[in-house]
Amino acid sequence: MIRSRFGTFRGLVRLALAYPQLALGRSGSVNPDPAHVRRLVFVCQGNICRSAFADVVARNIGLNSASFGLSTTTGRPAHEPAIVAARTLGHDMSAHCAVDMDDYVPETGDLLLAMEVRQLHRLATDPRLTGLPRMLLGRWTRPMLPHLHDPYRLDDRYMLRCLARIEGAVSALVSAFPGARLS
Repeated sequence: MIRSRFGTFRGLVRLALAYPQLALGRSGSVNPDPAHVRRLVFVCQGNICRSAFADVVARNIGLNSASFGLSTTTGRPAHEPAIVAARTLGHDMSAHCAVDMDDYVPETGDLLLAMEVRQLHRLATDPRLTGLPRMLLGRWTRPMLPHLHDPYRLDDRYMLRCLARIEGAVSALVSAFPGARLS
């Protein structure tokens, strides 16, 4: 049950720890003014599963979006099991190419949406990004899951569940940030 719902026991523990961090204001979030958000930028570790999928979903529903990884190689393709799971959910990730954090070009109106608290903390240490608002994508899942554990090389059932959670969260962003809609 843990493998299919949370990826690993570590994923469950990190989720449990993320709730108090969020509640106590220690998540590293910097809330945006929704009226100023023009682009949703999804962030994860490798930009080959979670953030890549979120970007594809956002574009498919008409949002201005981008994605990058905190530690990846620019140009790397999406993870094959993520491509398969995305296809099951009706999305095509086959053309995705990863973008490393160093190659990401911030724009006015960007909102960084990370998958984990530790990723928000890492974003806060980059001088190019400290002025940008940043939040956890999991705040928009139902129920709220402030930690979306990395499905890379984990159980295929968890990959599908994780991507489905991300799909629901991205869909909720449409009404939260109407300025990110493409014309």
